[in-house]
Amino acid sequence: MTASSTTAEEKVRLRRQVRDRLSALSPEELRESDQALFEAFLALPQVKEAHSLFLFWGIPGREPETEMLVRTLTAQGKRVGLPRMLPERGMEVRLFQPEVSMVQAPFGIWEPPERAPLLEREEIQLALVPAVCYDRDRYRLGFGGGYYDRWLAGFSGFTVGLCRECVLQAQVPREAHDQRVDLLLTEMHRFSR
Repeated sequence: MTASSTTAEEKVRLRRQVRDRLSALSPEELRESDQALFEAFLALPQVKEAHSLFLFWGIPGREPETEMLVRTLTAQGKRVGLPRMLPERGMEVRLFQPEVSMVQAPFGIWEPPERAPLLEREEIQLALVPAVCYDRDRYRLGFGGGYYDRWLAGFSGFTVGLCRECVLQAQVPREAHDQRVDLLLTEMHRFSR
């Protein structure tokens, strides 16, 4: 058995454990967690200074439900991009427009339609990076597609992760291509360089 197959198996096990832990939380616990995470995120000077941000539309029960963040930042006049999946595990960022209906993509992900304006990576000052969970060193366990690791490899802006305290890990299994965020927020802690 190779080291990479062992790491891949560890990631699969940890994804399952985190899903089980999150499914045990009540709707009220999830709402309170989201509220604390979003308050911490919106208070960041990097968020306040950014004109164009890349967020994600959280999947209920699996990720913080970031729709409120997307709508709040858009109402503040900021340009908020959301991921749009492309063939061969590619990803682009399309502008969220409140008046334009989102479309459902594979894996239950909601994304802007193809006609939404494209946001180039160079235009984006801050990216909120989704994850199954994070560790204290700001490394993430993604969902396994590699979309964000590939996209982040060419991104020079500020990166932030949100992680519920109850699934924060001491260390997630890592591979050479795994990217860590500049700042990680939980309901109670901040982890940065």
